[in-house]
Amino acid sequence: MRALVEEYGGVLPSVDVGALLEWLDAFSDRHWNFRKRGNVERDQVTAPTFEPGRAALVLAAATALRLVEPADPPRATYDHLLVLGGLGRACLQRTEYAARLVRDGVVSVGAVAALGSYRPLTEAETTLPGLADSRFEMDAMDVGVRDAFGLAEPAVCESSDEIGTHRSWQVRTYRADGCPPVQVLAAPSSEPEQRRANTPDTYDFWTRRSSLRPTDRILVVTSPIYVPFQHSDAIRMLAARYGCGIDTIGFDPARSTVPPADGAANPDRYLQEIRSGILSMQRLHQALAGSLAA
Repeated sequence: MRALVEEYGGVLPSVDVGALLEWLDAFSDRHWNFRKRGNVERDQVTAPTFEPGRAALVLAAATALRLVEPADPPRATYDHLLVLGGLGRACLQRTEYAARLVRDGVVSVGAVAALGSYRPLTEAETTLPGLADSRFEMDAMDVGVRDAFGLAEPAVCESSDEIGTHRSWQVRTYRADGCPPVQVLAAPSSEPEQRRANTPDTYDFWTRRSSLRPTDRILVVTSPIYVPFQHSDAIRMLAARYGCGIDTIGFDPARSTVPPADGAANPDRYLQEIRSGILSMQRLHQALAGSLAA
């Protein structure tokens, strides 16, 4: 991180953790927040040009910060497996990987939950295999879950009266022989007037429909580039509140039947998610400091 900051003309200050995260928030917003230029989703960013030396440094920093390499689950048994939603391609990749972990006996899990939202899919996302009739991220997660786990119709479907807004929610529950119970959830936003549901919102919605215990162990499956920020959010929303254990891993793109998107490993993507990690760690630090003060 120190080398990366220096590359962009800064000097990492020698201050306490809270002040350091606040400084990094402001610095990364100036230099690495490419999404704010148009307030767009990750795949809609117009990538800047990077000279080779800077691109190599960004990749080295991202690798050291654990945004690049996939990882195997560190345990063989979990009470819950959470598959995080995202862009349509990621929904298919992550559900496929999660199902392979269960099917191949890499992990034994008590239940599976795929966490999404009512974010509308873009036209490009609906060109992906199986997503032609999908409208929302929730639908893409549902397609991925059904295909990967070999599921038919849901046994139970619950939802809000209104569908497709930032306030809307839905839960589809699947049950099949030889498969743990599987749920696909679309979470409502905690700030519906401003934005769609984000990762913390999906964690919170799932926990309100679960009975977490301090002895529970949770495996979170996402993409490698999002592991730091989504793991920090999981600690804040799940471990800190309920005392349960969390492991977060990124799927292996080399083993996916759905190829990565063009530009998925560009330097700007890594810089953007390094910033996401800073923000999530800042929220985690503030939450823990607040609980200690209380």
